Amino acid sequence: MYIPKIYQIKDAAIIENFIRANGFATIVSPSDTHPIATHIPLDLQIDEQGEPLLWGHVSKRNPHWKQLENTPKILAIFLSEVHSYISSSWYNHPNVPTWNYMSVHASGTASLLDGENLWKSLSRLTKKYEKDSQEPVSLESMPPSVQRQINGVVGLEIRVEKFECAFKLSQNRNKEDLESIISHLKLKDDSGSRLMAQIMEKEILNDE
Repeated sequence: MYIPKIYQIKDAAIIENFIRANGFATIVSPSDTHPIATHIPLDLQIDEQGEPLLWGHVSKRNPHWKQLENTPKILAIFLSEVHSYISSSWYNHPNVPTWNYMSVHASGTASLLDGENLWKSLSRLTKKYEKDSQEPVSLESMPPSVQRQINGVVGLEIRVEKFECAFKLSQNRNKEDLESIISHLKLKDDSGSRLMAQIMEKEILNDE
């Protein structure tokens, strides 16, 4: 991923927190004809050696996992739900419009999970997203007829070799421009723009 230095994030804790908060990813792999992509939730773990792993799963009907057996190199893309168009009309000088966003790319090698590790992966993922439910369910509490549906999925483990992180939040603008961008984002109807204003205010403007 091309990242201008001013937008680049290298802090491992920030990257890990971002992935945990934005776990629905796009995984991309090469093939003989064109890239293959699948959209799945991924669960970040740190192994006993302190190395990052991503666990997820796909349907057995999805040919993507078979491609991974031949070409295991894979890219996982995590994109924040918060992103916003930035109009150049918000500056007091001519310029071009742009788009603010936050994203992490995780490149690594994929392998297949089965047996106990597949169960553990599905159980962890379920508990993660059920924890805020009024009546949370767990894999362990489901009836055997539901548990057997695990036979219809293939587990994936991605051993991450490289993280690339870009937080493009108008860091290249002066304080006057930043204040103008934030004030205009706050006036927009969509919640994404207003959330972007809050993030810019906290992460960029307050650091000035």
